[in-house]
Amino acid sequence: MLEKIMTSIADFLWGWPLIIGVLGCGLVFTVTSGAFQFTYFGTIMKQTFGRLLRKHEVKAEGEVKGVLSAFQAISIAVGGTVGAGNIGGVATAIAVGGPGAVFWMWMAALGGMLIKMVEVTLAVHYRQKDEEGLPFGGPMYYIHEGLGIERKMMGVSKVLNFLFISCMLVGVLITMQCYNVSEALASTFKVNQSLMALFYTILVYLMIAGGLKKLGQIASRIVPFMCILYVVAGLGIILARIDQVGTCFSLILSGAFSGTAATGGFAGAAVAVAIKKGLARAVFSNEAGWGTSPMIHSTATTDHPIRQGMWGVFEVFVDTIIVCSITALCIVMTGQWSSGLKGATLTLSAFNAVYGNVGQILLTVSLFLFGITTTTGWYTYYDIILRYVLREKVELKNRILTAYKWFYPIPGLALVLYAAYRGMPADIVWVFADVASGAPTFINLFAILLLTPKFLELLRDFKARHLGVGKIDPNCRVFFDNGRKDK
Repeated sequence: MLEKIMTSIADFLWGWPLIIGVLGCGLVFTVTSGAFQFTYFGTIMKQTFGRLLRKHEVKAEGEVKGVLSAFQAISIAVGGTVGAGNIGGVATAIAVGGPGAVFWMWMAALGGMLIKMVEVTLAVHYRQKDEEGLPFGGPMYYIHEGLGIERKMMGVSKVLNFLFISCMLVGVLITMQCYNVSEALASTFKVNQSLMALFYTILVYLMIAGGLKKLGQIASRIVPFMCILYVVAGLGIILARIDQVGTCFSLILSGAFSGTAATGGFAGAAVAVAIKKGLARAVFSNEAGWGTSPMIHSTATTDHPIRQGMWGVFEVFVDTIIVCSITALCIVMTGQWSSGLKGATLTLSAFNAVYGNVGQILLTVSLFLFGITTTTGWYTYYDIILRYVLREKVELKNRILTAYKWFYPIPGLALVLYAAYRGMPADIVWVFADVASGAPTFINLFAILLLTPKFLELLRDFKARHLGVGKIDPNCRVFFDNGRKDK
């Protein structure tokens, strides 16, 4: 009964309204910014990936100190996005929607790059300092400061914030990482999934014990290694099946516009199913429009919101265009997409087809690293939401944050135990994730659309100040400061 209800809600949330919303917002931001993610792609890579290659970071003039460095912030953000969605989620999208789902995943990512840039830019611009002078931001802040105070839409901002925060906090109870990691560990090492879930839960407790700064240090070491490991292993599969590259892209393109016929263990899928599954997996994986990773980006040390916003483009590029594509191509090129398998087990079968047992171990290690960084990354998102809600009640906030730290890993473990007891298949478990991601995305997309003029103002300012394009507007405030206490 519960599964049917959740499926109906997910089908509604991920129907045409949200599909049009994601693609539409991506198109609006692309057109109004002059396709910034494409025309300035070289600049974006220089400001992001190029900075990662420097031995010593050069401090920029006007730089505002944050809780984390820009690299630590992007490490947590990428760690929070590159997770179960890249392995189990992409696999489920292909298993249900066919190879055509991959095309729509790419389309969502191209527009999603700029959606994420807008979110991050606004989060940094409207961020506020807490009682210790540390900056925090996110959708809650740009809805309140941008819409409520600056645009004098306080009634609208209060409603949107209430809905966004409520939907996000419900997500604490619906987390996929523990399920997917324990599923892969159990399949590879032939152990009980519930025991693996317990081990994973204990590790999460150990990692979040040190707080945000410690997580930033841990993520900056784990995330680069895990991404390189997975990409290299995936490229090995692609090279081994390079003769299938033509067939692979033919299946992806034909499936995107004409659906996929039944073959092997695959039941067939219409175009609408491919679109819905592709978009759902893209948003769940790279979180563009969701309003999540902008929260951690808002804590970064930076001199301009747009400079940090570029990391949003980089984040989506790495997550979907690189990592998700590796998963998709491995599954399609090995022919495992029509095997009837779903979730992480399907991706495991693709790795096993080329590497044998070694491939399973490689993928399981990758999934474990992806999962643990995503789980701990999301811990910081909810932490920032609670800080916003309780910002005027310092003592209560500290007590709640402590209780939250102890509670946070429990729902993930409970979901595994429930799924094991009820025997829910992977695609049903992902329905729960679709519900948790769909509702906040609606709200956040609406808010950032209303704040498009502010983003464009900041973009013009950055181009003038740092790229030599246009004239500097002396009235443009790089960082918002309303000079009054939040209501």
